[in-house]
Amino acid sequence: MLRNGKCVATITAFAATINGGDLVKPYVVQSVSTRDKTVAENTQPPVVRQVVSQETSQRVSKILESVVSEGTGKNAYVAGYRIGGKTGSSEPQEEGRTIVSFMGFAPADDPQIVILVLLDTPSSSTGIYISGGQMAAPTVGKMMADILPYLGVEPSYSEAE
Repeated sequence: MLRNGKCVATITAFAATINGGDLVKPYVVQSVSTRDKTVAENTQPPVVRQVVSQETSQRVSKILESVVSEGTGKNAYVAGYRIGGKTGSSEPQEEGRTIVSFMGFAPADDPQIVILVLLDTPSSSTGIYISGGQMAAPTVGKMMADILPYLGVEPSYSEAE
């Protein structure tokens, strides 16, 4: 199972593949504001180094967006937003244990948020097939639906939506 440090490393590596290729030192608080909403401190995380090319990053982002638009991550879809992500399932060495996951990012063309949801040994009693796409992706989609408008990301609806 991924422990906190490994989760941070996983998210950091994933972010580097979709943000143009830069490995950025992770941070928790982006800014601190006063009561009158004046920004008192603003974090400018340092770029450690470029780990993949800009071109590779763009290709990976498009592939990961297709995971949500037409693949196993379709349950993370939110109308009006371009979301990318990757589903996952693993069986650790412990007998009968399964970990399912989904890591999503948005907007796909200008990533501002990455979310990782891991479910350790989810129950099959609900009748839902145990997989990252069926169990973790919907949670990420619901979170994106709340977070993106909060961040000021405007939806852009297609004709079909």
